[in-house]
Amino acid sequence: MPIACVATRASHGVEAPLVQVEVHLSNGLPAFSLVGLPEASVKEAKERVRSALINAGFEFPMRRITVNLAPADLPKQGGRYDLPIAIGILAASKQIPIESIKHHEFVGELALSGQVRRCPGLLPVIVEASKLNRTLVLPVENREDAELVGFENVRFATHLQSLAAYLHGQSQLPSIDLNLQWLSQDSEPLSCMSDVVGQHQAKQALEIAAAGNHNLLMLGPPGTGKTMLASRIMKLLPQLAYEEALEVAAIHSVAGHDIKPANFYRRPFRSPHHTCSAISLVGGGAQPKPGEISLAHRGVLFLDEVAEFPRKVLDCLREPMETGEVSISRAAAKLTFSSRFQLIAAMNPSPCGDTDNGRSSPEQIQRYLAKLSGPFLDRFDLTIDVPKLPLGALNSSNHQAETSEEIAKRVNLAREKQLARSGILNSQLSGKQLNTDGQFNSNDLLFLEQSVNQLGLSVRSYHRIQRVARTIADLQQQECVTRAHIAQALGYRAMDRLLATLSKQ
Repeated sequence: MPIACVATRASHGVEAPLVQVEVHLSNGLPAFSLVGLPEASVKEAKERVRSALINAGFEFPMRRITVNLAPADLPKQGGRYDLPIAIGILAASKQIPIESIKHHEFVGELALSGQVRRCPGLLPVIVEASKLNRTLVLPVENREDAELVGFENVRFATHLQSLAAYLHGQSQLPSIDLNLQWLSQDSEPLSCMSDVVGQHQAKQALEIAAAGNHNLLMLGPPGTGKTMLASRIMKLLPQLAYEEALEVAAIHSVAGHDIKPANFYRRPFRSPHHTCSAISLVGGGAQPKPGEISLAHRGVLFLDEVAEFPRKVLDCLREPMETGEVSISRAAAKLTFSSRFQLIAAMNPSPCGDTDNGRSSPEQIQRYLAKLSGPFLDRFDLTIDVPKLPLGALNSSNHQAETSEEIAKRVNLAREKQLARSGILNSQLSGKQLNTDGQFNSNDLLFLEQSVNQLGLSVRSYHRIQRVARTIADLQQQECVTRAHIAQALGYRAMDRLLATLSKQ
């Protein structure tokens, strides 16, 4: 019976479900039918495949061709189905041995000449194929994706003719080189913390945020170095583990962004403009794609001028910040993207830039700060002042600040201590884990509870201050959290102090 089944994979978020391309040739008037919930880009494959087969020197069957993409309830989009459809037609018409396509998966777009073109978002396909250890045939232009995964059972196709020769057993297709060496991870040098003049408290808060993966909000007049400080946190953070790097690369691949091998282990740093929409920040679209918060997974999301973002857009971040993932429901699909990011934000304390210049009244400042909702502010573990530098600080010759490498050593030791104690970083500790692993004194906790009640903070803030205090103790390599650590953590509540001051005026 002239029927062939070819395995390929669809794109469904960061997953790559298996798809069977079933090709049946029957008698009747020549026709080419494509079924199985194909989008417009897949339906156009009929014309590309026809021209590719003819121009590559194969015979296009003048029969009734039915191609089914199973499962039928999974939407298919993109040009990745061109190659498996062409291989299915060749196998069904006995132009290649049907036994040769078993234990193979094919993905690729075809040019009209029969050349195999690159497809975006194939990293999840390679990861899934590697789990089953099946031979995967890809376009040669997707070589970098295969090298990131390091899957040796990959074959690269350049043209239908060379692929047909491989399936006939007449030649071999190239694979990846297993002896490849990673490029230097410091191909793009990062800025050093020693470049920042002054701002000792802000640097200390940045060190605490890096050590415990805490969310940080910086308040200060224009030009005090908030953006400069935020960009320098990347050199304090350790590199990604291989599994984490692969997870991050898969999200970027699905979004259509390529990660260079030199930056494979580097944590992402995303800094969207304040005019971005909720969809670009959180993700979405007719065919849902990951947004900025998912592209910042395992890294840092920096929101500069955070008060200029629409309030509805910022409130979309509240749930992902707690759960570490975002679910996007659309008519076409419901997808879940990981979004465990560290949020660093910067803003001016008033609409005119500074609270001390008298240009804005307390009511105007309160309206400006009200752009950030209370629940959103509650998600920040630390809020700090970044004040103007004192006179003479810029021209001081005694500027001997710590380098990022020196601070990063303390950060790495603190993170190792947290992982050895609880298996997670302090920012992810639950209330129960804080009681069992936090090593707090009951009198100190009573002091903290009284302070929280006096400041009018929530129970969430009570636990966040505990986590910050635990991180401060870890940076000092101390087993128990003392009242001094709690008092220091309470000192990083600049927004609460500002709001309390304005309410009294």
